[in-house]
Amino acid sequence: MTGLSSRSSARLRGHNRWLLLIAGYKFFHALVFVAIGLGAHRLLHKDIADQVELLARHLRFNPESRLVSFILIKASLVNDPLLRRLGIFAFCYAALTLVEGIGLYLEKTWGEFITLAITASFLPWEIFEVVRRLTWVRVSLLTINILVFLYLLKLIADLGRARAHRMRHS
Repeated sequence: MTGLSSRSSARLRGHNRWLLLIAGYKFFHALVFVAIGLGAHRLLHKDIADQVELLARHLRFNPESRLVSFILIKASLVNDPLLRRLGIFAFCYAALTLVEGIGLYLEKTWGEFITLAITASFLPWEIFEVVRRLTWVRVSLLTINILVFLYLLKLIADLGRARAHRMRHS
């Protein structure tokens, strides 16, 4: 087993628990975005303001409250073309996140690269959102994504060093 890299021998012992955790996180994201896509699809050809009003009544919110009034005003701006675009975006993002999760679960280098690139592409936006409005949810998501990014960067760098080491000694 001396010719195997540490990564290959780790695979023989079992899955990388951190990659499994990140994959689970990605699978959860995929489920959330499928739910958003399905919700957008279900709302097609319906009056969104009526649906919001029904939901507010069901949840026993005061229909005269500022929050419900604000949401009703925003809901009146939502139309079928916007819902279609939202649904398509949600399903596409769910598919991409599912591919990331599968790649990470299978411990494929391409999955690590895709996840690293996508995570890096969202970091500036997430930092902007935290600076714009500091909430514990935004800080938590930013922290998780920074940790995922750094872990995958380390994993990929270790893989590159192992390949370079093998090439020098071959």
